[in-house]
Amino acid sequence: MNKRKKIVVFTGAGISAESGLKTFRDSDGLWENYRIEDVATPEAWRRNKSLVLDFYNERRRQLLNAQPNAAHLALVELEKLYEVVIITQNVDDLHERAGSKRVIHLHGELLKARSSLNENLVYEWRTDLKIGDTCELGSQLRPHVVWFGETVPKMQEAIKETLDADILLVIGTSLQVYPAASIVQYAPRNAEKYYIDPKADELSFYGVQAISKKAGEGVPELVKELMRI
Repeated sequence: MNKRKKIVVFTGAGISAESGLKTFRDSDGLWENYRIEDVATPEAWRRNKSLVLDFYNERRRQLLNAQPNAAHLALVELEKLYEVVIITQNVDDLHERAGSKRVIHLHGELLKARSSLNENLVYEWRTDLKIGDTCELGSQLRPHVVWFGETVPKMQEAIKETLDADILLVIGTSLQVYPAASIVQYAPRNAEKYYIDPKADELSFYGVQAISKKAGEGVPELVKELMRI
């Protein structure tokens, strides 16, 4: 029996935008009302924990009311024929809710909280996170997300998975947030590469097939092609 080909899928905020989750870089995105420096850095956390918690509580509530869209659901179909690993910059759980089995979250997970004293103490968390919510060590819980200026713990795991990809799908990302965006550089030279994004023609990189469509349209179409190969 032939070994199944491996597809690595790298997703950004664009794939979740069609589920109603605002992206940071759009004109109506969340950063319109919040400065990065005020809500998504270690310094912001030290300066104003309540503001940071309010920001992520708002996002968590929004996520709990969202549903996976056609793009998330289409990617699950690939698992019938391929080994599939999803590497996402998103902190939502829409890939998992759609049914994807292997998901690497580079920037953390919104529905989890972690100790501000020991980053290995992580808890499932689906309600508002408040001042006074503590871990078993007694330290304040913080969102389980990677803030600007912090290291990306799962970067090496993501690179390792990408190194032997037969096919790379890049979906809904501007490829502007590093180090996450560097993932695409680790795909083998001879791997098939596809980039699905409304601005794919403008942002495309060498050796990739650009598909300038929203994820909800472009991903199901590409999945149908890949399922016929």
